[in-house]
Order: sequence, then structure tokens, then C-alpha cells
Amino acid sequence: MEVKRVLLKDYTTLGVGGPAELWIVENEDDLLRATEAPYRVLGNGSNLLVSDQGVRERVIKLGGVFAEGELTGWVGAGSLLPLWVQEAARAGLSGLEPLLGIPASVGGAVRMNAGTRFGEIKDALAEVEVYHRGKLERLPPEALGLGYRRSALPPGAIVTRVRFDLKKAPREAIAARMAEVDAARKRQPKRKSAGCAFKNPPGDAAGRLIDQAGFKGLQVGRAMISPEHANFVVNLGGATAREVWELVKRVQNALNLELEWEIWGEVEP
Repeated sequence: MEVKRVLLKDYTTLGVGGPAELWIVENEDDLLRATEAPYRVLGNGSNLLVSDQGVRERVIKLGGVFAEGELTGWVGAGSLLPLWVQEAARAGLSGLEPLLGIPASVGGAVRMNAGTRFGEIKDALAEVEVYHRGKLERLPPEALGLGYRRSALPPGAIVTRVRFDLKKAPREAIAARMAEVDAARKRQPKRKSAGCAFKNPPGDAAGRLIDQAGFKGLQVGRAMISPEHANFVVNLGGATAREVWELVKRVQNALNLELEWEIWGEVEP
């Protein structure tokens, strides 16, 4: 196990976040030790806004056996979802195509039931291994309370491994499906971001509402509501959490939208 002081801006897709003690756990014994004090769990750092002051808790990142696996067996939650999407396509296994382009760890994707308008990760799960209160337990996906960008995992529970439920399919059909998903994601910005900032309200799209309200391109410091897609806040380089949060609050003060991101630490001005 490796323990080190880091700046979380280097571990988030938005590129924002202050100091923390990072614990990289490689096996179950490491996990037991790392969870002896208050902790948070870091996946690939997407859908996350971290305070400029960082966090006091230990930050656990899964490595070792929790970042390995086999597509037709158990897959480590610390591994990256995009790698498995591509491997499944090469193997002629269908089920992960809707998740193309989601920059999440497998565990993070399960915790928030990541997905696109084409499908969610819950649709591709057979079984999930969860660490909670010193024990590992294997659960069916329906036991996790997975819904639109949420789960009912108890506080402190850590997704450690998953088994995917994939079906054989012609590679040409898988490639066509992935091309359809990729085409729908072309409008997303190329700059650093935390992914979609707000959940889509029933029957509508958050990005459309934000654009219609005139917020697209609004800038606070080095943070900006993306001109390409209004449901993304992008880092122009050197943005702070408070600048990002000010944009979020301006949108929320004008529109009744629920935040999709997780917030770590104090981000209020």
C-alpha cells in the first residue's frame, strides 16, 4: 500500500481540488487498514468537485487486485470503464456499448449508475462485490437501489469488483451501436470538465434549459459554462472550486435543476 500527500486537482477530470492524504490500496488487508479512520473513495475523479482546501479524510483509491480482472469474470472496481467497453467490443460481447465515452472507474460508475440516453451500467451488471464494515459481500444489482444517477449503497460502502452480464453479438452490430453513441456525444467539450453538472429533469434536458436561459459561455474567473454543451462547466486552466461553484449556483438560482456531481469539502464562497 502506498500513502502520500497529493493535490486532488491532479486526480480529478475537472482539474480542481486541494490537498489530501491518498491511500492506494492493493488488497483486502490494505482496505481493512485504510478504512480504520474516516475516509472517502476516489475513482477516476469524474462527476466530482473538490474544495480548494482539499479534504481532511483519507482518500482511498483502489489499485492492485481491485484494478485488475477478466471481462468474463470479476472486474476490479478501480479499473477504468472505457477499457472494458473497448475490450468487450473486440471480444464480440454486447452490453457495454451505451457506456462509451464515460470517463469513470468501474466502481464509480456503479455507485452513481453512470449512463447515457442509450442505457445505464445497471443494465450490464450480473453481480457486485461491496466492502462494508470490514466485510466483503456479493450482491445482485437489484439490491443496490440503482436509479437515475444514484444508488442506495450505505455510507462508507465501497464497490470492489463487479461481474458484467454480456451477450455474444456480431462485432459489426456492436460497432454500429458504438458509432451511434459516439455521434451523440460529439457536442461534449474537449476541455477539462467533471461531466454533466446537472441531472436532466423529467421529460427535458438540463443542457437545453441552461442554454435557453442564456448561460452558455458564462465565465467566472477561469471556469466557464461550455459553449459546446451548456450542461458542462469547463476549466480554462487554473480554475478554482469556488469559481466553478459560483457558476453552478447562478444556474441553480435561475433554474430548478438538481446537481449531478458529488461535492467534497467546503466550496461555498
